[in-house]
Amino acid sequence: MGYRCFDVDESEGVAHIILSRPDELNTMVPEFWSELPQIVDEISDQGRARVIVLSSTGRHFSAGMDLSVFTSGPVGSDPQPSEVGRQRASLRYNVLHLQRAFSSLEQARMPVLAAVQGGVVGGAVDLVTAADCRYATADAWFCIQEINIAMTADVGTLQRLPKLIPDGIVRELAYTGRRMSAQRAAEVGLVNQVFDDHDALLSGVHEVAAEIASKSPLAVHGTKQAVLYARDHSVEESLRQIALWQTGMFQPGDMMEAFSAQTEQRPERFDDLGPLQRGL
Repeated sequence: MGYRCFDVDESEGVAHIILSRPDELNTMVPEFWSELPQIVDEISDQGRARVIVLSSTGRHFSAGMDLSVFTSGPVGSDPQPSEVGRQRASLRYNVLHLQRAFSSLEQARMPVLAAVQGGVVGGAVDLVTAADCRYATADAWFCIQEINIAMTADVGTLQRLPKLIPDGIVRELAYTGRRMSAQRAAEVGLVNQVFDDHDALLSGVHEVAAEIASKSPLAVHGTKQAVLYARDHSVEESLRQIALWQTGMFQPGDMMEAFSAQTEQRPERFDDLGPLQRGL
């Protein structure tokens, strides 16, 4: 299937989603917001891939929200009602629609690794904060651009970034709209590693992805669920969550395969997660 904003390929357990509008700085046009969750949901539901790598093309990862999203009305909407209350209710659902595009990364059954270069601006910060891990080129920089255009960021940055880096640093970036360099982002823990250039970035991220893909997909899925749950709940609640998960999803077959592979000094062989069946 062809997409306006993305190229997608899948190989050796790694699904690679690539922002593919470099000449337009990979801005997030209206189609972006429907295509991204569709792609991520399909990869997650099919259950073949064990890791998702999200990368981009051109000088910049993404310049964020395209102006057409602001000027064309709610994404995918019919003509808006004239009554103010109904307009505001419609706008709320439009914001939720935009938020869901990035939440799909968290909801995917497999980890998402974001590889960024150049500018990561506005909505692009919202996007990468929803990934499991972030990696950057040395020339990358991050900017919460919304404050510079007189609005409050509303699709994930202000909710996720404080869980990733110190609160005071988030506030300074969000209040001032200043740029954060890749080196500073690594210092505060926003990115896992900084690479010299884009080729080295993609090579390094795919190396991490391949290592994750070699592990039990069910164990990785459970680990992602537990980490996300623990982020938003108390230790006691999180311990109860993982106990409940283990009673249903822990299967010793994968553990026996891991032990056997280590004993026999061979690669481990695990089943894929397999497809999900939604509805009847």
